[in-house]
Amino acid sequence: MHARIEHLVTSGTFSLDGGTWEVDNNVWIVGDDDEVIVIDPAHDAEAVAEAVGERAVLAILLTHAHDDHIGEVHDVQRKIGGRIHLNPEDAVLWEATHAGTAPDVDITDGDIFTVSDVTLRAIHTPGHSPGSTCFFADDLGGSPVLFSGDTLFQGGPGATGRSYSDFDLIIESIQDRIFEELPEETIVKTGHGDATKISKEKPHLQEWIDRRE
Repeated sequence: MHARIEHLVTSGTFSLDGGTWEVDNNVWIVGDDDEVIVIDPAHDAEAVAEAVGERAVLAILLTHAHDDHIGEVHDVQRKIGGRIHLNPEDAVLWEATHAGTAPDVDITDGDIFTVSDVTLRAIHTPGHSPGSTCFFADDLGGSPVLFSGDTLFQGGPGATGRSYSDFDLIIESIQDRIFEELPEETIVKTGHGDATKISKEKPHLQEWIDRRE
């Protein structure tokens, strides 16, 4: 049985630095009829649990620890199981939302996660947050796929205007870890909004640098 990607959009808020904004988040479920990995189960634990159903959850992977991505993760875990994985560089952001707790497993660059016939590799891409991490599959549904969280979007890098973010660092991450290391035909499944491809975004890197956003 081959792994597939399932997509769920959930709605809620993102709060940081004293501001709150309405946001829609992409939740990604990778696996088959028996087992799955869940990436960024945002906002709506019940909707995520319904999408997973009775399948075994091998891991809950968090691309970063902004509250829109992690606010409901404990409720999600209670409903579907699976251990929560996060890069420890985002501990300060995790603590702001879930004080006195910790994720179950630290993610480090290069970690491998296997579900069905697919392997996901963790790529540390700091900038949007210190611990931002993407997950790359060489072949998922016939194409290479990157789950980019809020590091790379259709039209540019993730936001870097708030605490614990860094524009120069996110550009370095995108250029060195994504554009240089991964195939141009890679489909990019983002944390918010529409999917894109590396081949569509790579030619615009200098434009982003020039406008610094």
